[in-house]
Amino acid sequence: MRLLVTGGSGYLGRELLRRRPDAVGTVHRADGEVRLDVRDASAVAELVARLRPECVIHTAYTRGGDAAWATNVDGARNAAAAAAVAGARLIHISTDVVFAGDAGRPYVEADSPAPVTGYGRAKAAAEAAVQEAHPAAAVVRTSLIYGGETPSGHERTVLDAVDGVIDMAFFTDELRCPIAVGDLAEAIVELAALEHTGPLHVAGTDAVSRYELAQLVAAANGRDPALVRGTRSADLGPRRPLDCRLDGGLARSLLAARLRGVREVLQGPSRSKVQAPSALV
Repeated sequence: MRLLVTGGSGYLGRELLRRRPDAVGTVHRADGEVRLDVRDASAVAELVARLRPECVIHTAYTRGGDAAWATNVDGARNAAAAAAVAGARLIHISTDVVFAGDAGRPYVEADSPAPVTGYGRAKAAAEAAVQEAHPAAAVVRTSLIYGGETPSGHERTVLDAVDGVIDMAFFTDELRCPIAVGDLAEAIVELAALEHTGPLHVAGTDAVSRYELAQLVAAANGRDPALVRGTRSADLGPRRPLDCRLDGGLARSLLAARLRGVREVLQGPSRSKVQAPSALV
């Protein structure tokens, strides 16, 4: 299957291309052969028409800044529309923070998005734009990503905190289902060959707080987890989604890929390595 991966220089994009070196990955600001600004509808349409991929995996996004809405929403719409015109499958990567985090239970695919943050609102709007432009698209909602060949942004933040590079505490009351980037990439590549449409929750099997995740990351990288400081999100502002657990039952019934829990991944013998301190990027 011919794959096109937008956002090929991102954490997930790099892992997808590592597992599928035959795929084409696009970049925006990073070095790469295939440059693409997903905000440019004509450029996206031209590239998809020229490469004729059988599946477009849309991972390109940005967390904030002036270009966030155009990148996250318009970019997703452009990728979906181009894939639809080309007759290509589309897998759009979304997030657990499209939910308000107040259901008191893990979210299932049928739950309606109700975001409470700017990023969540943009990703919820992107989901709607994708489903309008390409009704047969799959929308993968996932959680915090970690565990690649290099530390993720979440992991770097933890290491910098315990190494004293930055002053940061981690939320004890914000629950997520982190997923190893390799597990997520394997699931997405498998999903590309399936006919599933609509949302699919692809996340790890363990629900942990950001504080517990930070402790696990610290220990897995040779640091003392006791150096991790905790705080309550509910005591701070603005409002954040506190319980964004995802029910991954449907994904596990559809996919052969193992979606491991973060405790299994980070407490396993293969993670007993020490990372050098790194600055935030």
